[in-house]
Amino acid sequence: MSPRSAGAARTVPPPWLAHALRAQRGPVPWSAVTRGALAAGPLLTAAVLTGRASLGVVAAIAAMLAGINDRPGSRRAAVRRLGAPALAGAGGMLVGTYVGDQVGALALTAVLTALGLLAGAMSAIGPVASGAGTQLLVAAAIGAGMPVPEAGWTRALAFLAGAGWLLALRLALPTPGALTGDFRFDGERAAVSGVYDAVADLLDATGTSRATARRAALTAALDHAQDALTGPRLRRFASSAAERRLHAQYAAALPLAEAATALAWAGDAVSARAAEGPRRLAAAVRDNTPTGPLPAPSRSAPALRALDDALLHAAEAFDQGGGGDLHTRRRSPRDLLRTAFGAGGREYGLRVALCFGASVAIAQALHHSHWYGQHTHWYWLPATAVFLVKPDLGPLVSRVLCRAAGTVLGALLFAAFAAVLPRPEGLVALVAVCGALIPVSTRHFAAQTAVVTVLVLSLVMVGGEPQASVSRIAETLLACAIVIVVGHLPMPGERGGQVRARLAAATGAAHTYLGHVLDGPDGPDDRAVRWTLRREAYRTLAEARTAIALAAHELPALARHTEGTDEVAALLERLVDTTTACAVHLDDTGRLSPGHRAQLAELLGALAVRRERVGLTAPVRVPVLPLAG
Repeated sequence: MSPRSAGAARTVPPPWLAHALRAQRGPVPWSAVTRGALAAGPLLTAAVLTGRASLGVVAAIAAMLAGINDRPGSRRAAVRRLGAPALAGAGGMLVGTYVGDQVGALALTAVLTALGLLAGAMSAIGPVASGAGTQLLVAAAIGAGMPVPEAGWTRALAFLAGAGWLLALRLALPTPGALTGDFRFDGERAAVSGVYDAVADLLDATGTSRATARRAALTAALDHAQDALTGPRLRRFASSAAERRLHAQYAAALPLAEAATALAWAGDAVSARAAEGPRRLAAAVRDNTPTGPLPAPSRSAPALRALDDALLHAAEAFDQGGGGDLHTRRRSPRDLLRTAFGAGGREYGLRVALCFGASVAIAQALHHSHWYGQHTHWYWLPATAVFLVKPDLGPLVSRVLCRAAGTVLGALLFAAFAAVLPRPEGLVALVAVCGALIPVSTRHFAAQTAVVTVLVLSLVMVGGEPQASVSRIAETLLACAIVIVVGHLPMPGERGGQVRARLAAATGAAHTYLGHVLDGPDGPDDRAVRWTLRREAYRTLAEARTAIALAAHELPALARHTEGTDEVAALLERLVDTTTACAVHLDDTGRLSPGHRAQLAELLGALAVRRERVGLTAPVRVPVLPLAG
């Protein structure tokens, strides 16, 4: 190694620091920026003009929290992504207000700690549940500590109104540049066209080192489209011709994705003509136009024949647009409870409860000892701890570093603005600007923290409290210390429970998918069931990969508890890819080749060894491989 390369190797930051320095990239989400500008600022303006500034502050906080969850996607998905946390936040506001008014410091700490245990456990269910848990705790702390004269139910309604206003903007305003056809489905249309583009990208990468990454991108595109098309609805099925057409176009992409995955597994490059068909389909979805003639690829191999058949099927589905199955399996209440109170949910809940409860106790002690002087915003400490303790927001040290840096920057910026801006109109304008910046700032936790800090401090001053930049910095640093200590405390059970729970779910889904493929056709709906199981296998695997990546960026003392899980995930990924290749081959020939059987046997054996090494001992159904073709 040359001295220059050796020096470069030495300057590579450790994983926990590299994650803190990393920022997401992409185009500016102008539609979300517009909604942010029209949300908290106008709400606060209306409240100030009507003499209800305190309720305007509550509504603006709700709009801010909803803005953090306002991510790209369909309107139908936004109802769940913004609505469920808003309902949880309103409930937290109601509980926090009445508990804060009726009980003493000790009982208040106990109640909020129990609430933290519940919110942490349900956060393990998924992203929407995690957002709901976050808003439940933040709103409970604000309700218990913010000096607002209105009753609890009035505050809860104001919270719902603030989040509901942003949701109404999300449903009513079209996405710029996406006005083709019925703009209500611009998010769904973009998501479905992204699937066909991802299929084409995978076909282009077949036989190259980029194939694995492109296959992962295809999984992400399918997950995004599935989420965009599913969501709350008044009727069970799609109720308009445009929506049924999008469902049919999504369903037609599944056999294409299956054939492309089989081709990538085989590792043989295909002609450039193979990707032309999916790209034309992507353009047809995006522009809401007919497909036109589609080029047929070569039919010299089972996967190529499957790709050709899938293209013909897609052309027919595009012309008819009669709807299609989204191939999702709804989780029952029992499944949700099992996830929440399983090993991952228990670890998640205990850590959130300890951090939230400890921060409430310390904040109460400081508040009643008059450490705050005339300031009564003790709720900032537990509210800050909530964002710091959430593992799905990033590795622990990364969250702490970004939160501390962002708070210091935001507090200093606000102190400078507060010295020159007129009150309250200048502060209201600052709230509107910060609301517009939130969708852009979500690319980095420190930037988001800085924007939120300026916004919250502005709201506090509009609500009648004095400037509090210094105490905001002190409370944030104290919350960072609490979360760092609790994050490294030993917990009952095995550490890394969330990672192992996700990996166990992915293992079970992969084996179920393999078992179904090897059992052979089972009725006319066999392929529909197979595609559902395939989607579930890849989705759970992607969730496990995300949890493993976050755990790998922790400090070594925490990262060592999940060592080796990335190897299990890699083997599972190969197993699911191989299963997909086997399914395509079985459709074409009716039997497995010796190469397929050997590959499956090798992967199942390696998985059994790796799973035992990382402590995944839960039994799974291992399919019996056919002995002969």
